[in-house]
Amino acid sequence: MKELIALAAGLAFAWEASATNYDVIIHGGRIVDGTGNPAHFADIAVADGKIAKIGHLTDAARTMIDATHLVVAPGFIDVHTHADDVAEHPAAENFVRLGVTSIVVGNCGDSKLDIDTLFKTITATGVTVNVASLIGHNTVREAAMGGVFNRPPTETEMMRMKSLVDRAMQAGAVGFSTGLIYLPGVYAQTDEIVELARVIAPYQGIYTSHMRHEDIRIYTALDEVFQVARRAGVRAEVSHIKLSGENCWGQADQVLAYIEKARAEGLDITQDQYAYTASSTTLRQLIPDEAFDGGEGKFFKYLSDPDQKAQLVAEMKASLQKRHRSDYAYAVIADYPHDPSLNGLNLVQAAQKRQHSDSLEAQIETIFEIQTNGSGSGVFHGMDEADLQKFMQHPNTMIASDSGIRVFGEGVPHPRGYGNNARVLGRYVRDLHVLKLEDAIRKMTSLPATTFQFDHRGELRQGNCADIVVFDPARILDTATYTEPHHYAIGITTVLINGQVVLKNGELTDARPGQVLRHAAN
Repeated sequence: MKELIALAAGLAFAWEASATNYDVIIHGGRIVDGTGNPAHFADIAVADGKIAKIGHLTDAARTMIDATHLVVAPGFIDVHTHADDVAEHPAAENFVRLGVTSIVVGNCGDSKLDIDTLFKTITATGVTVNVASLIGHNTVREAAMGGVFNRPPTETEMMRMKSLVDRAMQAGAVGFSTGLIYLPGVYAQTDEIVELARVIAPYQGIYTSHMRHEDIRIYTALDEVFQVARRAGVRAEVSHIKLSGENCWGQADQVLAYIEKARAEGLDITQDQYAYTASSTTLRQLIPDEAFDGGEGKFFKYLSDPDQKAQLVAEMKASLQKRHRSDYAYAVIADYPHDPSLNGLNLVQAAQKRQHSDSLEAQIETIFEIQTNGSGSGVFHGMDEADLQKFMQHPNTMIASDSGIRVFGEGVPHPRGYGNNARVLGRYVRDLHVLKLEDAIRKMTSLPATTFQFDHRGELRQGNCADIVVFDPARILDTATYTEPHHYAIGITTVLINGQVVLKNGELTDARPGQVLRHAAN
């Protein structure tokens, strides 16, 4: 009788095992779980979009993925992107091929005004990656204040801005962003930012800031971030931390100590960073802001008035001198739709081509010409590698690309959109040993998930959402360069988002499982 019972139990166990119906099993991989804990070998089973089991598994699944000699990690979370047009480019291929499974849009003060409509459009379209959004200060300021911005908002305008921020938070925005080098935010006073940041406090939202200064004046800019966080009672994030310009190189330790002092005083301050020594933004940023307060029409008036134009030229020369630069060779045209033949040229080369002179006056005239023809984007070389590495090593620094969705072959954009995460794992982990593998993965996964309060993501843990990346640590590499940026990273073999395979054997699938990530407090 005992033998029969044992046989029946064995048969029942065998039936249960064979009937196990996992969607995916990733077996034989080295698990880096996102917490910073040491890697270990295990298998991962996925069912119904979740991580169902982690261990040494003998079960079967509809899809079996062999991860022998590969690393298995949580999907990477990029908290600083400009992929607000993700519904227009739903594959988000440059992000997926970097192992990025979740993105945050609406950074640097620029977002969609109607977050609810953005989320509905994303859901209706179907996108590959998960998407969260901040509400941008420049966006709401422009909507409330019209075209002249070098002034404080009226009481009515402030109420309008606060209402727009609150509406965005109710729709599920994760926080409030500023871009304080851009119009119209450049003219905002700290009190205005504090008042708007207070709106996100009841929602436990985060305040992220492209600060006013990332050069020798960075400490003043940090003071403003700290003041907003303290007075509004919110967490704060320093966007793409950097020291820009040779006159401030070598101060990364002091900057980090300055932030740590604020944390010791009770503030919750973190920072994100991309792994390159060049930045990227619009070429218009080379022209003083006052030329645009009131719109493009004011800029044209400046150019038509010899005295005002001379004043702009003098200010631009003075700005170069402060940064210990003699020309604009550091600025490269990334995308100039009016004349793509200038793409990839620095402004000295572009001046020679357009003005038949490489003088500083010719360079400035070329900048004006570009702006009168619709402007364009640029890549600006201005950071020190040693500072970059020190910022990267800090435990509160997240890895984020500051990139939009790349249209393959279009322009000569910054390579970070094609290579950021792979560059960290290849160059800074494997080759230079700046970071341990486990620490680098934490900076891409659990740290951003915790900072932005994305529940059930950022760690390989049973019950969490099955956002998973599989890569070869010996091969992973960013192949995009400044001169030839349109090259996808290599070494990332498989990506799952919400349990569905979106990258298989290095090839994109047709799956579009991305979800809207609304703030947990909503």
